[in-house]
Amino acid sequence: MTEILLSVFVVIGSVFVLLASVGVMRFRDAYQRMHAATKAGAFGGAILALSAGVHFGEPMVWVKVALMIAFFYSTMPVAAHLIARAGRHAGVKPVPETDSKRLDEFER
Repeated sequence: MTEILLSVFVVIGSVFVLLASVGVMRFRDAYQRMHAATKAGAFGGAILALSAGVHFGEPMVWVKVALMIAFFYSTMPVAAHLIARAGRHAGVKPVPETDSKRLDEFER
C-alpha cells in the first residue's frame, strides 16, 4: 500500500515540477514565468517532500518534511513578490495583453 502511495506522490510531484519548467519555457514575459516557477514548483516540491516522508516514515523525517514544506511556502511567494517588484521598478514591461489599468492603479 505504501508503495502505491509513494508512486502516486512521486508522479504527481514530478508532473507539477515538469509543468513549472514548461511554464518557464513557454510563457511570454518575466512575470508569467516567475508565477509558473514559484506556484507549480512549490507545490511539486511539497508533494515530492511528502513522498520522502512516506518512504522513510520516521518521525524525524516527517518533522523535516514539514519544515521543508513550510520553507517552500514561506519563501517562494515572498521572493516572487520582491523580484516582480524589482522588475517593475526597473522598467520591465509585461506583455501588452496584461490589464495595464490595474497595474497603473497599483503604482499610485
